Amino acid sequence: MRSRLAIRVHSLLERYFPERRVFLRSDKDTRFIRLRPHVQIAAAVGSVTLVAWVIVATAILLMDSIGSGNFREQAKRDQRMYEARLNHLASERDARADEALAAQERFNSSLEQISQMQSQLLASEVRRHELETGIDVIQTTLRRAMKERDYARAAEEELRLALSENPGNGTLGSAEGMSESAFDMLAMVLSETAAERDKVMADARDAIEQAEEMEFEIRLMQDQNKQIFRQLEEAMAVSVEPLDKMFRSAGLDTDNIIDQVRSGYSGQGGPLTPLTFSTKGEEPSPDAMRANRILNQMDQLNLYRIAAEKAPFAVPIKDAYRFTSEFGYRRDPKTGGRRLHEGVDFAGPVGTPLHATADGVVTHAGWSSGYGRLVKIKHEFGIETRYAHLSKINVKSGQRVSRGDRIGDMGASGRVTGPHLHYEVRIGGKAVNPMTYIKAANDVF
Repeated sequence: MRSRLAIRVHSLLERYFPERRVFLRSDKDTRFIRLRPHVQIAAAVGSVTLVAWVIVATAILLMDSIGSGNFREQAKRDQRMYEARLNHLASERDARADEALAAQERFNSSLEQISQMQSQLLASEVRRHELETGIDVIQTTLRRAMKERDYARAAEEELRLALSENPGNGTLGSAEGMSESAFDMLAMVLSETAAERDKVMADARDAIEQAEEMEFEIRLMQDQNKQIFRQLEEAMAVSVEPLDKMFRSAGLDTDNIIDQVRSGYSGQGGPLTPLTFSTKGEEPSPDAMRANRILNQMDQLNLYRIAAEKAPFAVPIKDAYRFTSEFGYRRDPKTGGRRLHEGVDFAGPVGTPLHATADGVVTHAGWSSGYGRLVKIKHEFGIETRYAHLSKINVKSGQRVSRGDRIGDMGASGRVTGPHLHYEVRIGGKAVNPMTYIKAANDVF
């Protein structure tokens, strides 16, 4: 049974793959190789397999090449987009800085005007008190003069009655002489009293007119003060709100930060002490309370600015650079594997100056395996910044630095593919996206 099946299979193979002979001829001899059907089938299968493998391998290489080209083009487009965005943010930052300086100048000018208005207001109040005192004195003098006039009139009436009751008295001559002298004295007293009364009334009218003029001037001054107060309140709102938004955009608790800054700067005195417009122990006026509210806003603005200096709201490079890698998971340029990139990369020439992004204390300045030459700076509010792959370090561990201080130069030390700065921001030891702080600052400064 098996032999018959084998014979049938062999005959079938012979039909499609007949036995062939390959002759090999030399000078002395001629030989041949017999190619049986199963050998031909094996050779055909091997050839087809080889051709298929070549086609698949070629397709894979072409697809990988096309994909790599698209990835590079996409990376270049992303880089151009980020560079354009950073340039736009830099221009906006410069514009906001100019606006902040202009607002500060307007604020200083308004504050100087307030000081002048306060001085004028105090002088006006003093003059008003003097006029009120003068009016009281004039009114007292006028009442006394009127009483003297009434007394003189009563005396005149009594004298007239006495003369009318004794018309035939023997002493008429002497009475007439006395009456003439009395009339002269009374006339003189009455004329003096009338003149004094007229003078007192004229002084009273002048005092009342001056008081009305002073009240009008005070009302004008109060209107000017209200306008200045309103401008100052608007300037404070414009100045404080962007700073508050900047901290909140970075995910920071503004109330906690302001409390920490206030506890570190708790001394009192100087130009931000509460204003008082009265020395009589009275309750402060509405203008005084409004001025004190503005001063409190100025104090809050000052606390925000102090906090902004202590948080890394700045770019560590002031010269030209390229933004080459963002925060997050990416393909490792060395191994090709996927891993978390805990900072951002700024590429530039070796030796490009690097600057501290906030006030703080250097906690590390030296070599650190894959980081290369590394500088760590500890800031307030539990924030730490790292500057890696430096070619030169200009600070020492334990040194206190301020924002903008040059801490080193860009390089290619450690695990890198080229010269660049690897910049990190950490809060409580956990890496966060540094661009959050940089973009938040670009919206304000």
